Amino acid sequence: MPDKQQTLVLLKPDALQRDLLGEIIRRFEMKGLKIVGLKFIRLTDEMLDEHYSHLTSKSFFASLKQFMMQTPVVGMVLEGYDAVSEIRKVVGSTNPREADAGTIRADFSMNMPSNLIHASDSPESAAVEIKRFFKDGELFTYEKITDRYIFGEGV
Repeated sequence: MPDKQQTLVLLKPDALQRDLLGEIIRRFEMKGLKIVGLKFIRLTDEMLDEHYSHLTSKSFFASLKQFMMQTPVVGMVLEGYDAVSEIRKVVGSTNPREADAGTIRADFSMNMPSNLIHASDSPESAAVEIKRFFKDGELFTYEKITDRYIFGEGV
């Protein structure tokens, strides 16, 4: 049986500005992923320095931070079997022009950083990122009747 995981997704300012929040969330729901946390987040310099610490030396880092801070982002924690890899399949390649047809990035974006979405790249990153953006008590556990149809009996 695959691992049940939680992972972080951030819907970036371009998703908000282009009225794509509902469509993107719908795709995750259609896949069968469960939303266990959802909120608007106003990103700060400190949050972005930590979140994108691997990019701080890049020439585009300042413009990336400016882009990410122009509006709130939507933070979500999604849960499901192999959630990290399944979400990355739905999201598509970081460069939207290289993303497979039918993915969120291929269908709705053309460039970076306006690629609509951030998704954790590993279960380890997901654990760190969830704690970065969600406090204790902001994630919920609940049963959905559809779980048994999506994941099988005895879920």
